[in-house]
Amino acid sequence: MKVIEALERSEIDYMVTGSLVSSLQGEPRSTHDVDLVISMERTSIEAFVKAFSGPEFYLDERSILAAIEGNGMFNLLDVNEGIKVDFWMLTDDPFDKSRFSRKYVEDVLGIRMKVSSPEDTILAKLRWAKLSGGSEKQFIDALRVYEVQFAKLDLNYIDSWAKRLDIEGLWEKLRQEAEVI
Repeated sequence: MKVIEALERSEIDYMVTGSLVSSLQGEPRSTHDVDLVISMERTSIEAFVKAFSGPEFYLDERSILAAIEGNGMFNLLDVNEGIKVDFWMLTDDPFDKSRFSRKYVEDVLGIRMKVSSPEDTILAKLRWAKLSGGSEKQFIDALRVYEVQFAKLDLNYIDSWAKRLDIEGLWEKLRQEAEVI
């Protein structure tokens, strides 16, 4: 994936998250966007933008700067493939820092990439479900990761963060609905 190569060449630390990772760790589903958390400094902007010059990509340098300054996000569009990449800035939020420190390398179709841990994928999906007013899609993604990864999960870690993130109700609902052996 050109994005991973560009991040590594620019020495920008990253973590793939979102539906792509929940599909790897749980039940595959179609998605046309990729979510990444990145730790990017202003000094990396020029090289990163240069990696995506040309008519096949749309990347706005001003939006990158605004994302860095405001701990926000920016997008990269692959015009030919119809893929959108959302880059979320790593913040000082304790959960953000914790999950970024727990990322690991996964080989996906011959591409080595840093991805969020299954525990953090579950927590992030439950958090998004709550923030979006109860998104069933986010909840089901978390549920499927839980079911597939159950034997390997650090349940104490999830319990602790579910309480801190105020998503204990969704976490309990997930455990009740899960079909695990």
